[in-house]
Amino acid sequence: MFGLFRWLRRRRFCRRPFPEHWLPILDHEVPFYGNFPEVHRRRFRELLKVFAWEKYFIGAKGMEITDEVRVIVSACAVRLVRFLDLSCYDRLTEIVVYPYVYRHQDRDGAVFGEAHQWGTVVLSWPAVVQGLADQRDGLDTAAHEFAHVLDRTDGAFDGTPELRAREDYGPWARVMSRHYLRLQKRSKAERKVMRMYGATDEAEFFAVATEAFFEKSHRMKELTPELYEELQTFYGGDPSAFDDRDLHDPPPAKIYRNDPCPCGSGRKYKKCCGRRP
Repeated sequence: MFGLFRWLRRRRFCRRPFPEHWLPILDHEVPFYGNFPEVHRRRFRELLKVFAWEKYFIGAKGMEITDEVRVIVSACAVRLVRFLDLSCYDRLTEIVVYPYVYRHQDRDGAVFGEAHQWGTVVLSWPAVVQGLADQRDGLDTAAHEFAHVLDRTDGAFDGTPELRAREDYGPWARVMSRHYLRLQKRSKAERKVMRMYGATDEAEFFAVATEAFFEKSHRMKELTPELYEELQTFYGGDPSAFDDRDLHDPPPAKIYRNDPCPCGSGRKYKKCCGRRP
């Protein structure tokens, strides 16, 4: 019954035109959108509008959910499933957005985002913005948390999402386990592709590998081709084919620990987005 209702609602959303005032947001605030061929942009916009209208966006601690917030967060989510399907997010019902990097009373350290078992993703807006600011550093909070949502489609946060076919599970387990263990051992190739937070457990490895797949595609393809191929089989498409900045762009200006954080929080980088785990 719920599946039929969801299908009818999505079909109704698909029939609505894409809001024209959302286009400048995509063009100016979502850097990876400009890398897509036009045919891919059209499908991306179709998925984005359905996601943006279907999910509940909740502002926490005074955060206002503007069109900018809704479109940018939706774009980050849809980026992962544009060769899959929105059904991958069927378990996701609401997205809570904080206006700052938040903390838990019972936990040390800043929190940039979370994905919960019961269908909620929590994001720090400055962390989302910072994740988009540099598309080559492999640090993207929104992609990380939405990868956890995909991981949960098979019922658990275990580093293995629901794959396309039964025969995909054997190669997936072998390749992902091999590179996860190499990262735990601080292998040079894996460390050049992924941050060490991926060595925490299998679920975090999948999320961190997803960030690198979309943001460091050339490097992953060169240094860990087996891992790149496995993620490409799951996600579809080839991010490296649409983005040659890894090879040709000059590196971004270095941010030092005492510099103002580029997310706009007004705090020093070392006390804000520079405190990543």
